[in-house]
Amino acid sequence: MSGVWVFKNGVFRLVENPQAEASSHGKRKVLVHLPTGEVVSSYTFLEQILIGLGWERYYDGDPDLYQFHKHSSIDLISLPKDFSKFNSINMYDIVIKNPNVFHVRDK
Repeated sequence: MSGVWVFKNGVFRLVENPQAEASSHGKRKVLVHLPTGEVVSSYTFLEQILIGLGWERYYDGDPDLYQFHKHSSIDLISLPKDFSKFNSINMYDIVIKNPNVFHVRDK
């Protein structure tokens, strides 16, 4: 067992390749629409795609979130109103709920 023990947020964990770990921090991710190969760069573009996939805007939830739902499922996509706060967690949520339509990659 080789590597470096790192203490962060009250938790110790073993990092086996600290150089790779350090270089992966700070990398921005982008959401890619696979059929077109385009990077999702705005909620307007994302909304057009989601509506085409059967998603609808959901207005009864938190006013600080931009939300979408499908009548055919219990899934709800919740995104921060400010697109600059759109992060990889939000992107992976969209990927999981829309298999084979989106992909997350390094910018």
